[in-house]
Amino acid sequence: MSESEDFKLAIEGQEQQPLAVFTKKAYLDYSMYVILDRALPHIADGLKPVQRRIIYAMSELGLSAISKHKKSARTIGDVLGKYHPHGDSACYEAMVLMAQPFSYRYPIVDGQGNWGSMDDPKSFAAMRYTEARLSPYAKLLLEELAYGTVDWTPNFDGTLDEPLNLPAQIPNILLNGSTGIAVGMATDMPPHNLSEVLEACIYLLKHPSASLDKIMQMIPGPDFPTQAEIISSPEEIKNIYETGGGSLRQRARYKIQDGEIIIDALPHQVSGAKILEQIAQQMNAKKLMLVSDLRDESDHENPLSLVIVPKSNRVDCDQLMQHLFATTDLERTYRVNLNMIGLSGKPEVKNLRAILTEWLSFRISTVERKLNFKLDKIEARLHILDGLLIAYLNLDKVIKIVREKEDPKAELIKIFKLSETQAEAILETKLRHLAKLEEMKIKAEQDELNKEKLNLKKLLKNPELLKDFIAEELKKIRKNYIEIHGDRRQSPIVQRDQAKALSQEEVIAAEPVTIILSTQGWVRCAKGLNIDGSSLSYKTGDHFLLATPGRSTWPVIFIDTAGRSYSSLAHKLPSARGQGEPLTSKFTPEPGTSFCQMISGEESQKIILASTHGYGFVTVISETLSKNKAGKSLINLSAGAEILPPLKTNYLPSEFLILTSQEGRLLIFPVTEIPELSKGKGNKLMGIPSADLAHKKDKITCWALIDSQDPQAELYLYAGKQYLRFKFADLLAYKGERARRGVVLPKGYRQVTRLEIKAKE
Repeated sequence: MSESEDFKLAIEGQEQQPLAVFTKKAYLDYSMYVILDRALPHIADGLKPVQRRIIYAMSELGLSAISKHKKSARTIGDVLGKYHPHGDSACYEAMVLMAQPFSYRYPIVDGQGNWGSMDDPKSFAAMRYTEARLSPYAKLLLEELAYGTVDWTPNFDGTLDEPLNLPAQIPNILLNGSTGIAVGMATDMPPHNLSEVLEACIYLLKHPSASLDKIMQMIPGPDFPTQAEIISSPEEIKNIYETGGGSLRQRARYKIQDGEIIIDALPHQVSGAKILEQIAQQMNAKKLMLVSDLRDESDHENPLSLVIVPKSNRVDCDQLMQHLFATTDLERTYRVNLNMIGLSGKPEVKNLRAILTEWLSFRISTVERKLNFKLDKIEARLHILDGLLIAYLNLDKVIKIVREKEDPKAELIKIFKLSETQAEAILETKLRHLAKLEEMKIKAEQDELNKEKLNLKKLLKNPELLKDFIAEELKKIRKNYIEIHGDRRQSPIVQRDQAKALSQEEVIAAEPVTIILSTQGWVRCAKGLNIDGSSLSYKTGDHFLLATPGRSTWPVIFIDTAGRSYSSLAHKLPSARGQGEPLTSKFTPEPGTSFCQMISGEESQKIILASTHGYGFVTVISETLSKNKAGKSLINLSAGAEILPPLKTNYLPSEFLILTSQEGRLLIFPVTEIPELSKGKGNKLMGIPSADLAHKKDKITCWALIDSQDPQAELYLYAGKQYLRFKFADLLAYKGERARRGVVLPKGYRQVTRLEIKAKE
């Protein structure tokens, strides 16, 4: 660019800058604006600019706590038109927050109409419908505004003045807290209890070097506008107050009544509707089978009453609530960041002691300004009274001057050596005050004002007396507020154990179920035991194959014809109300295989697995579980061998295994002779010649388990429609060592079709 063009730009008032320099400066200016004039509260009054402007505009409209409510739109119009040229919706929302008793510990605005609810704080009506005035608490922020206590600044268009801060008589920065996000920094200050904070302020005035431990005896922690419990430890709270940052935990309050759980207090800013939704989601996903019903019984008498109905009276309600604390917003963690704009005008994270000390410094300077303002007013009044007294002592002369002189004011000043103010006051005196009695009133007023002047000067000259004066003011505020409004702590600080989510098995009600498998591999889970699977409906061409009893919390093990195992929790299986689902939708067995056996039990349950070729072993159900869709190798099968139905065992010496073969032999031996393995082929259980196996002449047909210690147990051996009944003593004739061929059964009972252990009839 040529020199002439540069000169032309300079003449036009334009400036050239590199883009990087311009953007850096613009962003820095924006950042400082957001930090200082939007997002962070000031330590003096604990307010952000928009809040301060709303409160001041309402006071200018005469909306005190004893006035009539006025439309919110009128207030917002004044705020936007005079002090805060921003969006009306954001401004109104700031006003709404100050009116919500569940958002502010000490509401500053007294609203009339729909101002939102705990379930949906943003459900408030439009500002053309609601009405508002200031609450009694606001008086503590505004009362001293007319006493020269604050600095003023022009508004955005220079037509009006607005206060830089409000002369708060209480540390609102702690009492109502604040949240805000600026550029590169944020603030999250929890609310506190007025009575506790003022007690600490009074103590600090008399003991400036008081330790944090001593202060925490008076301020044990925050106090939210909810009766939910603060469960952070004293050490955690102390760390927050020492460093100015950390986190707090708050937990819902509940009681157990008639077997039902009633939640009557939620953490700060937690919606009851959201809590019910979170619990319902777990129930729908079958992750919380311990709950049968949810109800919201909140009304005017009970603003919050959420009812959780356990599945049965066997459910541990306290344990259930521990799970819900860990998995829902019934327990919530709050970030704490005590970041604010200090008296220096700079943002800073402060600890509790620094906040109280700095606010007291602000309060002392505010009271000094108030006392100096009063002192100036008294001296000005005394000056006028001196002039009036001169006039009364020379009343006839003054009247003559007023009647006869063209410029009585100048004449009065000249003759009586008065100031312009005194002369103006004399001339403005009404005729009815020109009486002898007024002289006595003036002298009495002078005496009273001189006494007050002396007291004010004493306070201003003696810092200790001034602190005592402020302490008495704080005591009076504390006493009045407690007497009128009551100020008990709402959020109790309680020591509680860490909440722990229940395992997947624990959150499901352990109901008895029957798992049913069809010949085509379709599975379903029916509630209850002794379900007759053959009576259920099946798809065309499909039939009942197996049924096994269990509980909804137990795993179910499926075994295919290749000897691989697959597992699923019983409650995850489809309901028996329909025809179920194919297992192939859950698992991917090898082509050409089919599901042939299943068993359900606790993971610690021992079972016996065996093939028709006479080999088997004892294992634990936990060893058969697999998260893999393709399952895991469990039992090795020789060519032509099939898997026998698994048997549950306690693996005790008193238990005996009973085996029958195709040739009509029966063998019984102790279970403890069978080895324990995690997988494999196992050891020989019954001696069947290899040639007979190869030519399919012999194999194990049935097996069962009997406990010799159970006097009621009897073995029923079925051969078609015929059966033999054996007591344990009768079975000893067939006892032998493991891997023997067994003893031949009587004629007519060698083609065994079923073995059953029944109690003695």
